[in-house]
Formats: sequence, structure tokens, C-alpha cells
Amino acid sequence: MHKEFLMGNEAIALGALAAGVNLVAGYPGTPSTEVLETIAKRNPGNVYVEWSINEKAGMEVAAGAAYAGARTLVTMKQVGLNVASDPLMSLEYIGVKGGMVVLVADDPGPISSQTEQDTRTFGMFSKVPVFDPCSVSDAYEMIQEAFEVSEKYGTPVIFRATTRVDHGYEALDVKDAAEYQKTQPEGFVKDSSRWVIFPRLSVKNHALIEKRNAELSDVFSEYARNVIIREKECTARAAEGSDGTAETALVGTAAFGASGGKKGIATQGANFGYVLDSMGERNVRVLRVATPFPFPEKLALEFLDGLEEVLCVEELDPVIERALTYVCGKYGLQVKIRGKKTGDVPLSGENTLEIVDAAIAGFLKEDAHGGTCEAGLAGARKDEASAQADATQPPALPVRPPVLCAGCPHRASFYAVKVAMKGQKTIYCGDIGCYTLGNAQPLDMCDTCLCMGAGIGIAQGVYHTEPDTKCFAFVGDSTFFASGITETINAFYNQADMTLVILDNSTTAMTGHQPHPGTGRTVMGQVVEKVSMEKVLRAIGLTVVETVDPLDYKLSVETVKRVAQEPGVKAIIFRSPCIALTKPSGHSAVNPEKCIACGKCIRELGCPALILDADGKKAKVDTSLCTGCTLCEQICPVGAISGGCKNDTVKKPEGGKEHA
Repeated sequence: MHKEFLMGNEAIALGALAAGVNLVAGYPGTPSTEVLETIAKRNPGNVYVEWSINEKAGMEVAAGAAYAGARTLVTMKQVGLNVASDPLMSLEYIGVKGGMVVLVADDPGPISSQTEQDTRTFGMFSKVPVFDPCSVSDAYEMIQEAFEVSEKYGTPVIFRATTRVDHGYEALDVKDAAEYQKTQPEGFVKDSSRWVIFPRLSVKNHALIEKRNAELSDVFSEYARNVIIREKECTARAAEGSDGTAETALVGTAAFGASGGKKGIATQGANFGYVLDSMGERNVRVLRVATPFPFPEKLALEFLDGLEEVLCVEELDPVIERALTYVCGKYGLQVKIRGKKTGDVPLSGENTLEIVDAAIAGFLKEDAHGGTCEAGLAGARKDEASAQADATQPPALPVRPPVLCAGCPHRASFYAVKVAMKGQKTIYCGDIGCYTLGNAQPLDMCDTCLCMGAGIGIAQGVYHTEPDTKCFAFVGDSTFFASGITETINAFYNQADMTLVILDNSTTAMTGHQPHPGTGRTVMGQVVEKVSMEKVLRAIGLTVVETVDPLDYKLSVETVKRVAQEPGVKAIIFRSPCIALTKPSGHSAVNPEKCIACGKCIRELGCPALILDADGKKAKVDTSLCTGCTLCEQICPVGAISGGCKNDTVKKPEGGKEHA
């Protein structure tokens, strides 16, 4: 064993390695990404790791290996589980031979996601057991236990971490590589009665799943991380671990307040740490639920014994609240269960220590925050506002709206399309990635954004409803492989009239520059044949496929004008590497003698490197941000900007414009 200071995702990765994981697959998505990357980086040499083209593919790859007896891990964020839900729902009916953990990173807030969906609810819906860690060290230990449960019961299990666990840090003891569990897969054994999902098998296995989950409810009632905290003498010890460490979680029946209190708090995840931090001398019994499904019913009954009221503190759905309400109804207990459904805890959003403390104060009818949860929350917000206004406090950080980076080729692509289509009835359907920021002013080039690849489908729907609209769908190179190919085939087959714009910056930029099939390399460092998007599009049947460097402004505008007039489905690939991966070789500069203060460069591009001079009249280039992309130079009406040197490593188009 040795001690390391680790991010939660790193701890999860090392925990999986310690558990003897054989195969890891996934698709990048914040806040889950670093798990797979850490395994690739710390690979002891016997683990296969891949970035799959999407979460569904990753789930299926991991399932196949688990069929053969391998321990497997598949990683994604909560919206990625939507993509992977088809194989997972059926996989639960089939089961696995090796341990299979589905790591799903939820994002309360949301901080970097489209939704706040709660994977605990999905676990109940899919009948898949769920583990819910509360801290970095807890996650390290718990994922090893999750593999054990998965393998013992022949089922995939969900490991639901949230942003505060994924991106939190903690110093913890981890195993040396020599201590990692050694697993040797048996190999796939043919048995169609087990692995082929016919209706007869599904009916049989459904009954077995229900029986198993009832058994797991009892097993989880004895699970060391599901704990009731009771006795006051352990307050100090719990306070020392108030971040929710594994040591605190394993206190067992130790805890706060004198025994015989009539109020209790049930909690989970990062909220467990907030509750511990809020306890002090409060006379409250606490239940920490580490396995929300199957719910530890027997432990819940023990917790509820003698209580009159329980406050459920959780994110995001009222999972524990509903479960305790059910238990009370089933056993005829006269315990009032409070939480989100009763307005005592916010229905949405991420909880904070202040919110939890205010909710507990309201629940206990304390004077500190006015006696009710609503008043308590209002008091907490007022206290926060007062603290910000206090001159002794440091000033609030400036608000920086999300924008495309200076020199980002996506800005040039959007601008070219905007100029080319000026005055025409158009719709610009966006997608998930850096290019979602094309919605910001002054570009204003993202009219819709739903989920990965959906822009292509939405553009088709608009065309079939309004045939006189010029429909554009923007998609990134990684997203094209993840889910755009299917939508493009649908457009071609169903005779849509639309322009597909692929923004190819040769990486998966927003999640940290992961490789994909078009980059020619894998996460394990292998150099492989690139998958050509041009060839894929032509194979689908597109006859108009053009590739252009978006930083060639004139050619880009001409290309868009020409291609947009072609009938049917056509594609433009704007190819230029992400500026974060290419080092600038020069900076643009404004000649103040030539500048006429028209403001066109600032007003139309919105590049953060373009600012006003000290007099607030003429344009100026912030050389600390400028990458020398030359876009501003090309649109300046008087040629007042020069000196940039756009990247010349862009792959040349495959034969220029293509009309097959």
C-alpha cells in the first residue's frame, strides 16, 4: 500500500485496477472522462482499454468480454446512459459471467450537461443494482466491492458517482500494482439457452431477477457502507471525517445525539458529508444509503424504529424519500417522511453545505434560520448575499461567459456559413460539443441543440415541414462517428434536402482531446488507419462532399454558397485542427494608422483576442490570446490587420470538391 493524493475519478480507476479489471470501454463525457484516461495511463500492461465510438458500443464491448468471464468496466456520463440503455436493459435479463461495472457520472447542477437526470432512478427502472459513493476514498473501496457483487450475482451493476465525488480530491491509501487482484477469464462457453435472449428466457430470468433483488435488499442491509449513526460519543470521530470518508462511513451504529431522539435524517452521496458537517450537537439519528437499489429495507426498518419524523437529504430525485415512504406504508409505521416532495429540500439543482444546513435547521425548527425549511433556505441565501457584500470578504470572481477560444476554427466555419446564407430563410441545427458555443452573440449560429447527433435529424424534420427553408446541421468529427452516421443515412434514404456541416478539428475537444476513429490513434497509443469521413459519406450515397479549410475565408464562403444550392443531402467538411493542439507561429496586429474604427472585426467575430484600444475607438489585438489564425485579417475592409500565420498543417481536401 502507498498513499496518493487523487481526484475521485483517478481513485475509481485505481480501484478498478485493484479489482483486477480486464477490459475498459467508454465514451468521453464530463464528469466521467478521467476514469478511463487514468486506467490507460496507469495500465499495468494486461488491461485492454478503448474509447468506443459511443456509449452503446462501449456497453456491448464490455458485455461481450463479461460473457467470456472478464471483469469489465464501461464509463459514461448520465446522458450517455440514455444512448447505452438499449443493451443495458436487455443485458440485465441475460446477465454476465465476469463482474461488469457500469460507471455513470451524474451531474447535479447541471455543471456541464443537458440534464440533471438521476441514475438511481434508472437503476430501479432497469432492475440493475446501484452503488452510490460519498467521497473519493469511499469510491476507491466501493468499486472493488461492486465488482465482487456483480460477479457473485451474475449481473451488471451501476456505479453512480456525481461531480463532487468525481472531481473531488483526497489523500488515501491505495494498493501497489503487485497487490492487484489477478483475474483470468475462462473464455466464452457456447450456451444458447443462456446467451440468446428469446421471450421464454426473458420470462424465466425476469422472475429470477426479482428474486435476486429481494435477496440483495437483505444483503445490502448488512453492507458496511449502509450505516445508521446513533450515539453521541462518536461525534468527534465523525467530525474528523466529515468529508464523508470511508472511515466515517464505516462507523456503523456510532453517531450523534443522545439515543432516543424522535427525528432522523436519511442521506446519500456527497450529501452525507454535508449532513455530517452540519450535525454539531444536534440530536438526530442519521442513515447513510450507499446502495439505493435494491433498497436496504431491513436496515431502514431499524433506522425508523422509534422515530416520528425523517428528513431525506439527497440529489436529485426523491429516491430515498419514496423508498422510506413505501417502507412506512408496508409496515404500518407512523413516521412522517419529509424531503423534496414536501418542500423541505430543493426539488432540483445541486445541494450545498449551506442548503443542507438550512434544511436541517428548518426540519429541527431551530431559530438559526427562522424555523422552517423555506425560511431557512431564504436565510442561508441572505447570509450568502451579505457575505458577498461585506467589504472584508474577497471580491466575487468575474463572470466569464463561455465562448469559442481565440483562433478556434469553428468560429471561421460558422462565420462563413452565416455570410454565405445572409438574407435566405435558414435554420442552423447545432449539436453537443465546443460548437454549441456557436449560439453566442455575435455569431448566433445555433438555433437548436438537443443531444448528440440530433441536429441532423431535427434539420430533416424542419425540411419535411418547411421545404422552403435552407436547413443546415452542424456536427463535430467525434460526434459524427458517435451518432451522426445513422442520422445521415436516414436523411439520404428519406430524401431530405439539407446541408451537413462537419466541424473537423481532429479531436474530441470539449472533453479533453480524446482520440476517435478519424484521428488515426487509440487511447492505448496504437497508430491505426484513419476512418475517412469523406469515404463514409460517399458510401452512404452522397454525391456532393467537399472539404475546405475554414480559415480560408473566401474559399469557405464560396463553397457554402455553391453546395447549399445542390439538391438533396450534401456535406461540407470544415477541417482545421483544434487550436489547443496546435501552437501559433505568429500573432496578428492592428495598424492604428490604417484602422478606420468600423468595429467589423469585433462586432462580427466575437473573438476574445479582439478588443478596443485605450481610447475605446479602434480595434486592438490581445497578443496573449491571439493565435494568428488570420480570420480577422481576411474580413478587415481596409487591410488594417496583419502579421498572423494560420496553421499550415491542415490536411488538404481529398481531391478538392467532390461530385461523384
